Amino acid sequence: MYQGRTMFKIFRACKMRPTRMGFEPTRAEHNGLAVHRLNHSATSSCALPFRRLCTSVTFRLKMVDSQYYLPNDIGISALDCSEAFRLLSPQEKMYAHYLSRASWYGGLVVLLQTSPESANIFVLLQRIFRKQTPAQLEQVATAAGLSSEEYQAFLVYAAGLYANMGNYKSFGDTKFIPNLPKDKLKALVWASQAFQEQPAEMEALWDSCSCLLYSLENRQKQLGLGDKGITTYFSGNCCLEDAELAQKFLDSKKLSAYNTRLFKKEDGGKACYEVRLASAVQKDCAVDGECESCCGSFSFEDKEFTVKRGDYSRVMEKVCYYLEKARAYAANENQRKMLEEYTRSFTLGSIDAHKEGSRYWIKDKGPIVESYIGFIESYRDPFGSRGEFEGFVAVVNKAMSERFAKLVSSAEVLLPELPWPQEFEKDAFLKPDFTSLDVLTFAGSGIPAGINIPNYDDIRQTEGFKNVSLGNVLAVAYATQKEKLTFLEEGDKDLFIKWKGPSFEVQVGLHELLGHGSGKLFVQDDMGKFNFDQSKVINPETGEPVSSWYRGSETWDSKFSTIASSYEECRAECVGLYLCLNKQVLSIFGHEGQDADDVVYINWLSMVRAGLLGLEFYTPESKRWRQAHMQARFVILRVLLEAGEGLVGLEEVTGEDGKPDAQITLDRSKIPTVGKNAIHRFLCKLQVFKSTADVEGGRAFYDKYSTVSDTGAHNFLRLRETVLLRKEARKMFVQANTRISGDSVELVEYEGSAAGLIRSFTERFQDDAEQLESGLLELSKQDAPCWLIPGISN
Repeated sequence: MYQGRTMFKIFRACKMRPTRMGFEPTRAEHNGLAVHRLNHSATSSCALPFRRLCTSVTFRLKMVDSQYYLPNDIGISALDCSEAFRLLSPQEKMYAHYLSRASWYGGLVVLLQTSPESANIFVLLQRIFRKQTPAQLEQVATAAGLSSEEYQAFLVYAAGLYANMGNYKSFGDTKFIPNLPKDKLKALVWASQAFQEQPAEMEALWDSCSCLLYSLENRQKQLGLGDKGITTYFSGNCCLEDAELAQKFLDSKKLSAYNTRLFKKEDGGKACYEVRLASAVQKDCAVDGECESCCGSFSFEDKEFTVKRGDYSRVMEKVCYYLEKARAYAANENQRKMLEEYTRSFTLGSIDAHKEGSRYWIKDKGPIVESYIGFIESYRDPFGSRGEFEGFVAVVNKAMSERFAKLVSSAEVLLPELPWPQEFEKDAFLKPDFTSLDVLTFAGSGIPAGINIPNYDDIRQTEGFKNVSLGNVLAVAYATQKEKLTFLEEGDKDLFIKWKGPSFEVQVGLHELLGHGSGKLFVQDDMGKFNFDQSKVINPETGEPVSSWYRGSETWDSKFSTIASSYEECRAECVGLYLCLNKQVLSIFGHEGQDADDVVYINWLSMVRAGLLGLEFYTPESKRWRQAHMQARFVILRVLLEAGEGLVGLEEVTGEDGKPDAQITLDRSKIPTVGKNAIHRFLCKLQVFKSTADVEGGRAFYDKYSTVSDTGAHNFLRLRETVLLRKEARKMFVQANTRISGDSVELVEYEGSAAGLIRSFTERFQDDAEQLESGLLELSKQDAPCWLIPGISN
């Protein structure tokens, strides 16, 4: 039996403890003028007597950290894909429709991958908004005593839950809670039509999630493993040592961790582990042509491991159903085979089948409708090996894709420009597809600007990959208002606004194609064969022959685990900075002369600024980074500051509002010399550690630059407070739906607002809403006892 109590007891226990919301913040504090780092004592019972003793203490206890709210004025934009969709043929529209359905249903898995309460909150919101639209509910809210600001805060929270597919930010992994008092939200739920029609069910649903919905106990403030935070990739009693042992077991069985979760239980005082594979099928025996099942019970290092199928089974069934529907409208045999293998993967829980599908996907060159689906990115697994589900469907933007095609054609000329020896580059550059896409559907916890996939090392090294840039995302995500531009000199702001978009387009292209697409991993396979000449390849950092490499089924993710994602993003970002100095690259993107110089300057300035903004995503209490890309950009800032010679300036100042501020400067004349040399040295070291599987050396090197302290030339801990004070919330996107009308497919669009985002989700699942919601609640309930850590406040 799993350690812990039932979910019902968990919530009862939570309800009996005073929560942070017992101390109501003022409106100014909600708007970001709060003292950061709420003291844990403010959420404990021992804090209560101080309210009577000292006004100043009371005021301090009221303060909350604004990073745990989504502001009412958060940017929300609609992703426009109407013209791209209109130009599709009827067959292509059907193909896109069914792939979108598969993606949206699969995206629901993220609720179960994020937190114990996410699925329940999702269902609560769906039931409320299925009965009443946001406009209809507003009158109910007013009658229930909510102000217009409080009702807007509720809508923003609901939109944030949908956009992040859970109650933790997809970019930064911090929890967000409703920016209105709990009793006001409860009053609104009770007054809703959904509650009036089913009071017992709605009250039970509220009781199942309302405590955790508002709780900001220390462990619940962020995602993490064990006592460091919340995760549902591991049961609550798992720690780093359990994750490491499980990875060794999976490697020994040649099983990927991408589609797994790990649950630990005690049996007679002995630790036993259950590895769950995401699959529609719940049978653990060999099925559908398998020679033997990967499932069963195994002894490993004096521990018992059981491998089982059936995780998220109800959701995976829906994904498979719609993939089968899409297959009937595939444009070619590669697409048909791809979807067949994806269906097999999600039916049986087989990553090998997903790899096979990915091989067909790579061969499907230049499709009009592009897509990818599965357990893809490992950013949010605290151990860095398990993939979050995502699925996207997009339409090719031919004009922009022509630029990327030219970049691909130039790759073999550009790769030798990178700072590592030829032996550390792949034996042959496998020219990938590189297309600019207008997103129709992106289901998961968030939408990136560009993607380089698949993530399987063995395929990327020898068979290839694809790159995509998401054009309609870039068009709205990085639009900037001058008054909201922080930490720059006034003279840089107009130039920044003019060239931020074009420079980021160059950076994304280089980052995805020649960043993630470059570099060799030295491997010795299971037969003892090496993919490099041991006698000749010299480590440029030591001058000695290479002495370490990947063995057997070891991969980049499994070896470098917790730092793998950020380290690789840092390497790719550095490639972008380094190669954007190349005039040929700039010419490909249409930039010549002074314009080209400005693009380079703003690209480097953007990276330096992003490094400072990255401090928002660092948690001092645990000394942990919560976002891979932002950690990478902070590391680059440190490297460029270390370069000296006046290349980068970072100064703490007082803003015009009298509050702490900071100012960044970059000497553009020194970018091609001091800056390039610094990135050259740093990038070479990153690649050498990666190629040679030198985990110890790579981790020590990367951790050195990731350190955030209050000593040295810059007090980064104090600068973090300034960044939090002046931060701007990340934008959210409203996506269209598709629906079949007769023999055709219609595009249903929504306004770029919290209400529009909410409506898009309630209409997205209306065909089988009740069945779907009950299935999600059942999946959530069956794992409820697994999330507590014995002896720790959860």
